[in-house]
Amino acid sequence: MRTALVLRINGVDSPVMVDPSRDLLGVLRDELGLTGTKEGCDDCECGACMVLVDGGPVNSCSYLAVQAVGRSITTIEGIMEGDELSALQRNMIVEGGVQCGFCTPGMIVSAQALLASNPVPTEEEIRIGLSGNLCRCTGYAGILSAVTRTVSEV
Repeated sequence: MRTALVLRINGVDSPVMVDPSRDLLGVLRDELGLTGTKEGCDDCECGACMVLVDGGPVNSCSYLAVQAVGRSITTIEGIMEGDELSALQRNMIVEGGVQCGFCTPGMIVSAQALLASNPVPTEEEIRIGLSGNLCRCTGYAGILSAVTRTVSEV
């Protein structure tokens, strides 16, 4: 049985018909074509599927789409500033915080949430803020440098 939902994603109301047991990740990717959010572990362990719900980071693989009704969802596609990359996104490139790119959307979303709540975090606070995200390629140095550079530009 499918249910009609309206989800507010990246500032736009998106009507969808979904099974009530469907996770937000699947709806974003399969129903709405927002493929920037990645499916990694499907068990809340890697952070590749991180999105913001009302400004807070959430693993969309374990968050039901029906739970998102009436909330504001921001995906990696919504982090851009108009048609331009955000400072954080640019700094991830400049500082070498991307390699294969699979974890990058989740890292950026988590870092965005951190910077929104704490615009001048210490390195330890950055590490804690990103602790729900795993990267298998970069070794984290470039990612930490990108967030630190973004903080210094404020």
